[in-house]
Amino acid sequence: MLLKKNLPVDLSDHECKLSLTVQYAVEKADIPSRQQFRKWVKAALKKSAEIVIRIVDEPEGEILNRDFRGKNTATNVLTFVYEDEAPLLGDIVLCAPVIYSEARQHGKDLIAHYAHLTIHGVLHLQGYDHICDDDAVAMESLETKVLTRLGYPDPYIIQH
Repeated sequence: MLLKKNLPVDLSDHECKLSLTVQYAVEKADIPSRQQFRKWVKAALKKSAEIVIRIVDEPEGEILNRDFRGKNTATNVLTFVYEDEAPLLGDIVLCAPVIYSEARQHGKDLIAHYAHLTIHGVLHLQGYDHICDDDAVAMESLETKVLTRLGYPDPYIIQH
């Protein structure tokens, strides 16, 4: 993850060039379509970018999280930044079983949770992080703004 200081992102309509590849490395009927991923990426993107989104199973998620973060469990989203100047270049890895489990556990709509984590990954590609509290508040606020603009609920409000 990048350690850059968060900078405000203008969420007004903007046209960024986007090359998006979506790789489905799992067989699951409830995973979003390429069109949904494209819509979410474009909603959070401020710079032109070349992005690969890869949806993985738990074993692949565990390997990636162990090899790149030193953690022995799969996580919901990993972001790999290769170029942080326009055009951005990076990968976003989404672990389908973890996302499904989280959505179910927290009473969230599965597609809304995928939208949230995709937007979260795109913000990481643009230099946002949540290492310190102030940066986390700024990033979460921006995620909420993008998601609600797309018609999804605030992901940080606990569902019952």
